[in-house]
Amino acid sequence: MSIVIGHDAYDFSLPGVDGKEHSLADFANAQAFVLVFWCNHCPYVRAYEERTIALAKEFAGQVAFAAINANDAEKYPEDSFEAMKQRAAEMGYPFPYLRDETQSVARAYGAGRTPEFFLFDNERELRYHGRLDDNHEHPELAQHAFLRDAIISLLNGELPHIAQTPPVGCSIKWK
Repeated sequence: MSIVIGHDAYDFSLPGVDGKEHSLADFANAQAFVLVFWCNHCPYVRAYEERTIALAKEFAGQVAFAAINANDAEKYPEDSFEAMKQRAAEMGYPFPYLRDETQSVARAYGAGRTPEFFLFDNERELRYHGRLDDNHEHPELAQHAFLRDAIISLLNGELPHIAQTPPVGCSIKWK
């Protein structure tokens, strides 16, 4: 079960594909923080990849983004740290891409899917949890941009109108 709306973000210390160790404190200056559980091979992640990159760029300087891959890389070598480095470079991720080798961060957050988005306010309290929008296959047909709307609400000093949606994606590949 994932953390509930209003819960504080859990700290973490994870290696990034950029060669640095990242923790929650690295994102302290942002007005909001999006943490997404991610991977390389899931078709849902691939479907949302360009939209997530665009959202991170749209809100750069106000909202920090970080992606965490917790998948078992032994059973799913396409999710190895080396493959993560390649994917981040290939796609030009404008956010840190982190490896949760022990899967402890994914378990702490109660994440179960890729992609699964957690949006925290400036106090790092969870204000939105779920999916990016309501159409992973056809971006042009999406009628509800859940994450974007939640971000805008927070930046306007309001709570999101929709705080939770069921995440849609692949299951995290547990060890």
